Amino acid sequence: MIIDRLFSGGIITNYYCTSKCAHCLYACAPSRERKFMDEETARRAMLKIRSMGCYSFHIGGGEPMLDLEGLTAVARVAKETGMSVEYVETNSSWYRDEDRAVQILAKLMETGIRQLLVSISPFHNAHIPFYKVKGVLQACRKSGMKVFPWIMNFYADIDAFDDRRTHTMEEYRERYGQDYQAGIPLRYWTHLGGRAVQAYKEIFPLKSLESILESPACHELTDTSHFHIDLYGNYIPGLCSGLTIRMEDLGLQLGENEYPLITMLFEQGISAFLEYAKREYGFIPDEKYLNKCHLCNDIRYFLYAGKYVRSIEMQPEGYYQDN
Repeated sequence: MIIDRLFSGGIITNYYCTSKCAHCLYACAPSRERKFMDEETARRAMLKIRSMGCYSFHIGGGEPMLDLEGLTAVARVAKETGMSVEYVETNSSWYRDEDRAVQILAKLMETGIRQLLVSISPFHNAHIPFYKVKGVLQACRKSGMKVFPWIMNFYADIDAFDDRRTHTMEEYRERYGQDYQAGIPLRYWTHLGGRAVQAYKEIFPLKSLESILESPACHELTDTSHFHIDLYGNYIPGLCSGLTIRMEDLGLQLGENEYPLITMLFEQGISAFLEYAKREYGFIPDEKYLNKCHLCNDIRYFLYAGKYVRSIEMQPEGYYQDN
């Protein structure tokens, strides 16, 4: 296995977040470590990304706007390394009032940041009153900051509620029907990995273990169409949250001595990983799962929490503590 080219992706500056969204792929939460990517790590990450053929990136979290000094420092490093920031993701929790928001956005624009991805979904509204989202959108209009609303499809649904408080998914079901949550992935890209597994395992039909084990080897580990490098210098292969490769090892052939788990999944697939976990640690699988990512996540969580397995491949540890 080798990752020798990067196409499109981003930097995760922090996993700390004001919210604990039910669909979060990276298990971000208020309980995660309150650490932000430092300038040296940002520089190494950007130079690595640039050396592998990618010249722009987005900034995500967690909530990057919780550390404005850290965020502006990362933006400065981007300028120094000749990289372009496509957008910064935000859940709008930082909004207090319009004047202050306009000042913050003006400061960000001075660093070269020109666009915010503003999260708009019922999952976010469970933690953030909608008036904050509206306020950020208005502040962007006043300051000249471009907006990438993700996604406006939910705006009317959310705006029908009291925008001064948060609203649970049950409130959405009561208003729009009991199948409302089941329909969200049809309107809003939701990868059924990370915390989303827990949100949907009681809603979507499960597949038999036998059919899951027929899945092909996990070659999506080398997909770089939406890659991420985090504040700890971890490269997250594909969309496989909780699995990591040191960014220094990008471009090198990955061997089974240093990366036995990732190598096993890439070459043999989930069936080999399950047999390994059963043989070495006594893991007992459920009869049904959503998909192979659900099973993989279940095994890894068992190894970390139940058998105290620690590995450079199963990082960051906060993912397994807050999933």
